[in-house]
Amino acid sequence: MKKASAFAAALVFIVPVAAAGAGGSSIASDKGPVIIHPVEHATFVMQWNGSMIAVDPVGGAAGFEAFGKADLILITHTHGDHLSVETVQAVAKPSATIVAPKAVAERFPETDGNRITVVANGDSVAWGDATIEAIPMYNLTPDRQSFHPKGQGNGYVVTLGGARIYIAGDTEDIPEMRALKGIDAAFVCMNLPYTMDVAAAADAVLEFKPAVVFPYHYRGKGGMSDLKKFSSLVARDPDIEVRLLEWY
Repeated sequence: MKKASAFAAALVFIVPVAAAGAGGSSIASDKGPVIIHPVEHATFVMQWNGSMIAVDPVGGAAGFEAFGKADLILITHTHGDHLSVETVQAVAKPSATIVAPKAVAERFPETDGNRITVVANGDSVAWGDATIEAIPMYNLTPDRQSFHPKGQGNGYVVTLGGARIYIAGDTEDIPEMRALKGIDAAFVCMNLPYTMDVAAAADAVLEFKPAVVFPYHYRGKGGMSDLKKFSSLVARDPDIEVRLLEWY
């Protein structure tokens, strides 16, 4: 395995976007648009500059057939709704780079080792013209800390043609999230008891101020989180656009 070097009460801005087959959702970059395609729950695809990037691919190859094989795969942690070794192997090009924390890399057979780049919280790695920064993801609430202990998983900030895209993974509204700057698009989770509620997610978003926020990973034990409430809370800052994709 390769080890990376360290490195509103006002108008509610909600943009409903159709599922992947209808063209996805676009984020501008200096090297062409980043097209976002939701697959399900925490799994999605980004198409950019001729490359396909798969995030937490699970559920088998069928969900990715429309996009071709992946050039880059980002995996946040080991939970089954984020990691499927079989799906990764099915959707990855032979030349694909897989970026993952150590605990994830250990789940793969040795034959995959030469294409896995291990990153820990605080590391960054270059991938062609892109940069991938590993951001902490963990639970703060004492009775939730066993779900996602600090240091075991990664969120990511991926910079594609100057566009900075934050992928939260499974986390609460941690200081490292709140301290983010210059985020063009953010994927923010909200499901109890595993991550955080919509109020905490919205409060963090209002602090780090991404230009666009995509609620994702919002199915929990009690069903779906209240996206209408989340959107209304975020609308306190009219400069933040909420985009709702079809994750379920």
